Amino acid sequence: MNDLYVLYRGPLASCNYDCPYCPFAKRVDPPELLRADRADLERFAGWVEATTDRRLSVLFTPWGEALTRSWYRDTIVRLSHLPHVARVAVQTNLAARTGWLAEANPQVAALWATYHPGQVTRDRFLVRCRELLSLGVRFSVGVVGLPEHHDEAVALRAALPPEVYLWINAAEGHLYSADEERRWTALDPRFGDSVRPHASLGVPCHAGENAISVLGDGTVRRCHFIKTPIGNLYDGSWRTALRPRACTNSLCDCHIGYVHLKPLGLRDVYADGLLERIPAVWPLT
Repeated sequence: MNDLYVLYRGPLASCNYDCPYCPFAKRVDPPELLRADRADLERFAGWVEATTDRRLSVLFTPWGEALTRSWYRDTIVRLSHLPHVARVAVQTNLAARTGWLAEANPQVAALWATYHPGQVTRDRFLVRCRELLSLGVRFSVGVVGLPEHHDEAVALRAALPPEVYLWINAAEGHLYSADEERRWTALDPRFGDSVRPHASLGVPCHAGENAISVLGDGTVRRCHFIKTPIGNLYDGSWRTALRPRACTNSLCDCHIGYVHLKPLGLRDVYADGLLERIPAVWPLT
């Protein structure tokens, strides 16, 4: 069975947090947009159910916070029980309740969680992490690598059990000194993947071959960062569009993009934990 990684992003853009480094902070979506987002997601879930000739791995990458919306929670549970879905994961700030995951298949459902100091207390965030551990749900935890976040990241790493992977994203626009890079790498051995943009022009990439980006209306792009459509999910044109491709952008500086660059070999690093950002070998010995 052919594997296909699908990154889905509907029109949802609202978030309950007010992070100064995020353009969607405290954004409120109008009711009509929320209705459209829900309808788009239902249509997408139907496509996933019907597309049984591929082994699908789905990552929801909303602009805002998805798990405060019941339709995302319900869809993750629904897709987690499909035999041809290898993984269904979502990027989340982990502010929403987690008990609903008891209904999901813990071998398939997973979370990519981000801790935002200043928006939630560390203790409250850790309560959510303990809930996930008790449910047996796979998850990673990350922090944006801003200087003012370092102490909190160190404390979070100390409070989490060793089996929970803590990743650090290089902050956009921040140049890291050698000492800063060393300090962040002490927390996340893979920080070097994030700290500098990857030269990608002409570099072979899995995106557009066995990984695609899907918008709410079904528009298929090779990845989130190359806007040219290559087909539509619902008319089947995506199938004939898939082929080996080289990147057309000069640089790739986001994990959900560069993880698919073939020369980096990060598919082997993460293996089954690719979508939820958990290295295959973790904790390191």
